[in-house]
Amino acid sequence: MKGEPPGFSHGEDVRVTYNPSEPGYFDDEDLRGEMDRVFDLCHGCRLCFNLCPSFPTLFSYVDAHDGDASAMSRAEQDQVVDECYQCKLCYAKCPYVPPHEWELDFPRLMMRAHAVAKRTGAPLRERMTDQVMNRTDLVGKLSSALAPLVNRLVSEPETLARRVMEGATGISSKRLLPPYRRQRFTTWFARRAGMAGRPSDGVAGSAGTPGSAGTPGSAGTPGSAGTPGSAGTPGSAGTERKVSVFPTCFIEYMAPGIGKDLVRVYEHNGVRCSLPAGTRCCGAPWLHSGNVDQFVSSARANVASLAPEVRAGCDVIVAQPTCAYVLRKDYPLYLGTPDAQLVAEHTFDPAEYLMALHKAEGGGLRTDFVAVESGQVPARVTYHLACHLRAQMIGFKSRDLLKVAGIAVDMIQECSGIDGTWGYRAANYDLARKVAEPLRRKVADIPGQDVCGDCHLANVAIYEETGKRSVHPIELLAMAYGLHEEG
Repeated sequence: MKGEPPGFSHGEDVRVTYNPSEPGYFDDEDLRGEMDRVFDLCHGCRLCFNLCPSFPTLFSYVDAHDGDASAMSRAEQDQVVDECYQCKLCYAKCPYVPPHEWELDFPRLMMRAHAVAKRTGAPLRERMTDQVMNRTDLVGKLSSALAPLVNRLVSEPETLARRVMEGATGISSKRLLPPYRRQRFTTWFARRAGMAGRPSDGVAGSAGTPGSAGTPGSAGTPGSAGTPGSAGTPGSAGTERKVSVFPTCFIEYMAPGIGKDLVRVYEHNGVRCSLPAGTRCCGAPWLHSGNVDQFVSSARANVASLAPEVRAGCDVIVAQPTCAYVLRKDYPLYLGTPDAQLVAEHTFDPAEYLMALHKAEGGGLRTDFVAVESGQVPARVTYHLACHLRAQMIGFKSRDLLKVAGIAVDMIQECSGIDGTWGYRAANYDLARKVAEPLRRKVADIPGQDVCGDCHLANVAIYEETGKRSVHPIELLAMAYGLHEEG
């Protein structure tokens, strides 16, 4: 084959299998053969040498075997798997990802390895950690109801309570954990809609301009080109724009202020907001830890809730990059249904949607911003571009949106070392801090400047590493509009 990297062997006898519905997906021997093929390709290319710890580990082992990737032991292969934290940046950097004929998909190969390991029996400690960290809705509901007590017990690292917690659950006692809020985002939304005399469930649960769901001319008839739903631009000026806000675990239980500001900013721009009924965690923790069955269950439930919203004229707004990536990229692959594809095509990052409004013919984004000279908004910020936002390859929409609001931006793109639940596991703590070191240095190199970022977990990690509190760009935009409420 022409253009093969040095050391590459085609391996025609190996079947490329990344979809759990395909025969052989859970077959360990088939998996190991695919690892040989992919690891040989990666060793010959090495373009991703600095993306995550998996690649230096992989290259050192292959070099130790005189360039023969197939000579790696299972333990060596498994270490490469364990050090992949699913940042997804392979998709932005690797030249051989599908639809390339070599079909090299390193992140999905690593997820397959976890899935096979779970099917063959994971250690008890690992299973316990998965149950605690992956059942985000159960833990979130209990922790929000008992927020003052829970936060007192777990907010400080390395206390006796945290060490006991680490022993029982595998969550690092050294890691700073995001606090829970007593009032959940959906509770706030329902009360706010109720006070306005409007329903608060499902498509009809709007918190914006009154009007029945499914009004003709709303934002993006499913499948139409050039409208939301085809990752295009919102409907033309003058039509009713409607969105369904997917809460995400982080906004629902830990950072409802992000959701509140999102609703205020969207309403200010004439976009009617509703909440989908019956959604749950996107399922990313289950997927990344290898529990395909639990992930598919979450995906089906969410698609069943969101697809009717889309058909009624709403686009789906997701203010957490990991969750947005899962809805857009993983749901269509793991479900393989028209509804999953429909939801994926109508899913937007908050800034992506607003920038599309800004660029739409006739305009659509209000520009009545508070001048930075007033001191109510920072004149300049450090903006952290999260890995899972980069992997969506939609451009730098939050940066561009802040510039529209008159805020100058210094952008950094280093990984926070959290990446879902990976960085919270005690076994990964030291390596996660090493991964986050370039981010710490770059934030520290810009002293006295406000910090913002789209990923809530990365923002907590930035505070842990630097002592600087980082806010979501939508909160800064709410400040610029004079809509943000402190606390």
